Amino acid sequence: MTPADATIARAIRSLLGTRAPTSSICPSEAARALESDDAAWRALMPEVRRVAALLVTLGEIEITQRGQVVTSEVVGPIRLRRGPRFIAPPHPGGEGEQNRHAQPDPASTE
Repeated sequence: MTPADATIARAIRSLLGTRAPTSSICPSEAARALESDDAAWRALMPEVRRVAALLVTLGEIEITQRGQVVTSEVVGPIRLRRGPRFIAPPHPGGEGEQNRHAQPDPASTE
């Protein structure tokens, strides 16, 4: 994954992390989060869809069309939702990712 891909992936994860676990986002929301100019975010859409397909292979997200999970090669409008391996990124000023998902150590004496 390139640095630009990582930025797109971070935008997707961040948007999904702020929504209810069963909610989805439009890929254009991620593009708009990165580019405010209409032409620029539209030009970014193929890259957003490509990075979304990479996140599908990692199990982090699922791509849906009309509410059904589809392959990344689908044509037309799609939505992105959390996959089985999705971990919400830490919120600014909030707990870190590890703290929110860590299980207490049963051997701990604290």
